[in-house]
Amino acid sequence: MADPPVNPLVLIGVGSSFAFSGLFYHLYQAKKEELRKLKEVPVFRPDQQLFKLLKASPYKRFQYVAVEGLVQADGPPLASRFVPQCYGVVQKLEEEEHWEYWNSLTKTWNSRRTNRKQTNNLIPFSLVAPGGYGPAPVHVKVHNPLEAEGFDLDRVHHRVRRAAEGGVSDAVLQGLSGERAVAKEESEELLRVGATVTGFGELVLEAKVMRLQAPLDGRPYILVPTDHKSYVARHESTASLWKTLAVACGAAGSAVLLGAAYGLLKKNEDK
Repeated sequence: MADPPVNPLVLIGVGSSFAFSGLFYHLYQAKKEELRKLKEVPVFRPDQQLFKLLKASPYKRFQYVAVEGLVQADGPPLASRFVPQCYGVVQKLEEEEHWEYWNSLTKTWNSRRTNRKQTNNLIPFSLVAPGGYGPAPVHVKVHNPLEAEGFDLDRVHHRVRRAAEGGVSDAVLQGLSGERAVAKEESEELLRVGATVTGFGELVLEAKVMRLQAPLDGRPYILVPTDHKSYVARHESTASLWKTLAVACGAAGSAVLLGAAYGLLKKNEDK
């Protein structure tokens, strides 16, 4: 039986390279379209100019805009449980215990996490322009921030507390029960007062108060802990990555295909 003219592994490699190239190119086009729409969104700061524009607009409403500002608590801020003089408006506390259980079949201790506790605290907050702090600054209230996408918090504390080494009596009890405490892990995340946040959503003016909320037309409600320029740059970097991978995979597949074709022609010439 004659050997196939081209090694099947070569065909698989070429097909895989072109398939990945197509996938990465599709991701690049999707990210490029997302970036185009992102750059079309008007960007504002919470200042008097925004207030005047919103007041003069039809129905005192902007359907979809980006607002970049600094976080300001509308009341007494939340104090960090672990970091002195650290305050925020959104707080997430997590605790989790690490235990080990004796497996009599394998004669080993198997680890397991249990008793996980999570506490979320939130107070109303607004976005203000840099230098806009004061008794009555122009501000944009943020409505239902936990419903927004991209709402990442800053980890201000993380610690794993090891269980204290017990004595002989503890070792005997652990051997009888078949389980032992190893450690307790604790962490705290905050959206800090004064942090830069960019919000994408619907902006309305009610009773002389500007409010950013989820759009009624189904577009995403987004809150990101960064300025607008950095957020756009992050999307551009991702688009560039997908494009580079698409070109690289396509070039690799083409090179392998050309090499296989050259080898086939060479073999035919030798015959």
